[in-house]
Amino acid sequence: MLLDVLQGAEAGGFILIQDTVKCTGRGILKCFINAALKRGEDVHVLGFEASETEVCAGLDRSCVQKLHFHKGFPDPLGWMCRSSFTVDQLTSQHITKLIKDSQHVKAPVLVIDSLSLVLRHHDPVVISQRLQELRKGGDVKTIISLLHSDLHLQGVVGIVSHLASTVISVAPANNEHHAVATTTRRTKSGKVMQEEEYFSVSEDVTLSVQAKLRPPGHVQKEQKVAEADPASNLTFNLRLSEEERKAKEKVALPFVFSKEKKSALLRPTPGSGRIMYEPDANDDFDEEDPDDDLDV
Repeated sequence: MLLDVLQGAEAGGFILIQDTVKCTGRGILKCFINAALKRGEDVHVLGFEASETEVCAGLDRSCVQKLHFHKGFPDPLGWMCRSSFTVDQLTSQHITKLIKDSQHVKAPVLVIDSLSLVLRHHDPVVISQRLQELRKGGDVKTIISLLHSDLHLQGVVGIVSHLASTVISVAPANNEHHAVATTTRRTKSGKVMQEEEYFSVSEDVTLSVQAKLRPPGHVQKEQKVAEADPASNLTFNLRLSEEERKAKEKVALPFVFSKEKKSALLRPTPGSGRIMYEPDANDDFDEEDPDDDLDV
């Protein structure tokens, strides 16, 4: 799955690479940059944590002219006036203007290296709103960002991860030559897919991926949601034994007629349906026409 995401970054997508101090995700980030350049796409890198020399090391030299590096390192806050781009400028309006000034034929890829430095100085909700505006605006094809998940509270990581269409979490493996990447991908239809794979990144920024083998005898079981039993924890018994159930079925319920009684009641008899009325001596009967005063 990791190679599929790398080779075909979806339009309007947000790819989030989560790493920790135990395992860096910068190698995968550079692989995404290199893949976009080889596809002929322009790439804008907001470099807050690494220099342009470090970011460009190992990239395909025949395509590197399409990489536009915006220097935020080593002065991401702009205190020493040594940066061309600061964390305060991470707004949809500023980035849109930055891209339009470059006059690209197609929408470029935006790389944020890294989002952790931005989140340390700005509200995560506000940054998420800005990223969403960039995704929906159409001026950026794909957003790819690095996030150091061990530097933030779990809630902050959750807010940013929920916004991403693909989350790649890297962790160390028992093999020192490989690491483990857990790729969680959410399709436009809402389906969520996840896969764990071993990976390694060479000096020329080539990504090698191997499927993570399951232990012998491992069988993937279908998960089912157990239905709650409302009578499981009661102090009295609501269930019937077989004898009690048979006895219950034999009891004649009130106001429930048997077939024989229904037939007897519904069977027509001679004279049925006629109304016979015999006046009583006390009946007040007036033989005069009550409507004789009406001129009709």
